[in-house]
Amino acid sequence: MKKQTNYLLITLVLFLLNHIILGDNVYIYKETFRKSENEIVINKTEAFSTKRLGCIINDEITTFRLFAPHAAEVKLFLFESPEKDAYKIENMIGDEDGVWETSINEDLSNKYYGYKVAQSNIDDYSELPLCIDPYSKAVTSYTDYYNPRKSIIYNEDYDWGDDKWIQRNWKDLIIYEMHIKDMTAHPSAKASEPGTYKGLVENNNGGINYIKNLGVNTVELLPAQEFGNIEIPFNDSLNGRLNTWNPYERNHWGYMTAAFFAPSSFYSENWKEIKMQEWMGRDGRQVKEFKDMVKAFHNEGIGVVMDVVYNHLSEYEVGNLKEIDKEYYFRLDEKGNFITESYCGNDIKTEAPMMRRLIIDSIIYWMKEYHIDGFRFDLGKLIDWETLEEIIREARKINPNVVFVAEPWGGGYDPKGFSLREWGSWNDQIRNGIKGQNPQDGLGWIFGNWYGNNSIDRLKSYINGTTTNFEHGLFQKAEHSVNYLESHDGYTLGDFIRIGTRSVDSHQKIVDLDANAKLNAEQLKLNKLAALFLFTSQGITMIHSGQEFARSKVIPTNNYIEDREKGQLDHNSYNKDNFANYINFDYAEMNSDLVNYYKGLIELRKTNEEFRHASVEQINFFSNFQNGFSIGFSVKMYDNEFIVLMNADNNYVDKFVLPYGEWEILVNGENAGTEVLANVSGLLEIPSTSGFVLRKK
Repeated sequence: MKKQTNYLLITLVLFLLNHIILGDNVYIYKETFRKSENEIVINKTEAFSTKRLGCIINDEITTFRLFAPHAAEVKLFLFESPEKDAYKIENMIGDEDGVWETSINEDLSNKYYGYKVAQSNIDDYSELPLCIDPYSKAVTSYTDYYNPRKSIIYNEDYDWGDDKWIQRNWKDLIIYEMHIKDMTAHPSAKASEPGTYKGLVENNNGGINYIKNLGVNTVELLPAQEFGNIEIPFNDSLNGRLNTWNPYERNHWGYMTAAFFAPSSFYSENWKEIKMQEWMGRDGRQVKEFKDMVKAFHNEGIGVVMDVVYNHLSEYEVGNLKEIDKEYYFRLDEKGNFITESYCGNDIKTEAPMMRRLIIDSIIYWMKEYHIDGFRFDLGKLIDWETLEEIIREARKINPNVVFVAEPWGGGYDPKGFSLREWGSWNDQIRNGIKGQNPQDGLGWIFGNWYGNNSIDRLKSYINGTTTNFEHGLFQKAEHSVNYLESHDGYTLGDFIRIGTRSVDSHQKIVDLDANAKLNAEQLKLNKLAALFLFTSQGITMIHSGQEFARSKVIPTNNYIEDREKGQLDHNSYNKDNFANYINFDYAEMNSDLVNYYKGLIELRKTNEEFRHASVEQINFFSNFQNGFSIGFSVKMYDNEFIVLMNADNNYVDKFVLPYGEWEILVNGENAGTEVLANVSGLLEIPSTSGFVLRKK
């Protein structure tokens, strides 16, 4: 009893001292055990601090704070330019909670800095890597596969004017998933600054002009936080890993995040002039240009969602959290090796209190500093539930309509779990049910085939938002379902259909790119039917860039790269900074029939709440069809009533007797929109691989 009293007394004294000396900066830690009556041993992997981290300028004083609880020593290195040696080295002082700090009595704006972290007391720091500040506002990066970087002391104001978040009901979202560079890098975009933030929002054939013309109301940017875009040389090794899989030596899509608070410098550079062993983003202009991009989209009423990667860090670079505190920030096995459920070499320990705080701080920062409207979390199931719950709770305090969408797999598969926590999720069930799981032997409904456990009843579930009202349903609410048929991963929908119809073999070398891109009649019908199902289903709607013209990704042959798949259709183009990924707007013109169909469906969905806000009770399915691949339903809200009829049988025309009255055709197999194409009543024939949307007159 006496020992317990002494222990409680010591704890109380420490708590009061923190309040007296530190005011509101009270630091929290978890006590694990006591070596003796008077000694409390702290579990450093559970350390926590509420101190503001990063580089802070206040009253001509620049303060630096870094959280590294296992460090024995930390030194701050300051640079006049990225190329030069440090002009000042400062020792940092650590507190009992693992925060290292130093202050310099001057405004150091536009200087460069980094940290060297020693895990034990050493005399020679020259062998230690320079680490960027995890809270860097801007970063300059060296074009080398080690991806060395320096943090920039960035301290510029930005005039947002009256810009604010685009706040929408999730049911109303029509998302266009896109890569910043790909939207203007192709010559057909006719951009003056191709592949950049500026090029994306300037007046050209691609970018924002094309996007607003299409009619979508939200863009989802593939990762644009500072990332490692250069991978180790092909057939070379780094840290025991031999690159046998990536002859392009690039991570074009951006899924190797390096700095969670800094926009990518890559999209501020003239990419035609980027050379190896040079510094990118050295003046920090990427910060302003990213904000200009968001502001331009907001001016057009288009929301901006960011794809973010908080499950792993850039795998190959040296000088990030791995060197700051590997034990604290990463999930390790019993031998101290990185756990790699992400298949990216180092899984982040999101459950560590300060890693959780870093993620939440980052999300809030992008919302406040960049006016970002929402986030899509890569491999979201690798992030612990407590962190996910706190993220959405804190973000909604700022913007109640902030969008949160997860890729609900990685460390398992649990769309239901995300929905229970009010998150949206990518719905792979509707994707696989409608188009199929793979184009060789896993074709879906649009091909007149059932993949897996799909059936007419499953289609009814998808149309209603794949909610838990139905068998195998996933979501508590329809707006938690992100309905999609194509994303950056896998074959494009257009190429899936090209292979699925046996127009192209997956191993075939494409010789005539134009002939391959041009849709034949069968391919066009399948693309339209898939789009019709997608845009008349409840939930969030997402399409990938180029889906609207059946984009084809052909691996270029005119380069020196050792790629045995050159000339073939690409199913995983993450590593190709070339014409496999760049959007060819000439092909959009070539397949303008499909583009116009998508435009019409987008307008139909935006104009009529029935396709976005209908309840299960307001959707009624018909049963009087002659073949097993036809489905139809009516949806009625207010004084409007619509009928949707779809026939996926590729051989037979189906027939349907319309309910009494006269009906206006808004969508048929050729055209889609809000204009009346014809009036019908009585018996209606539904051609094979086709559909209708009708409105009661």
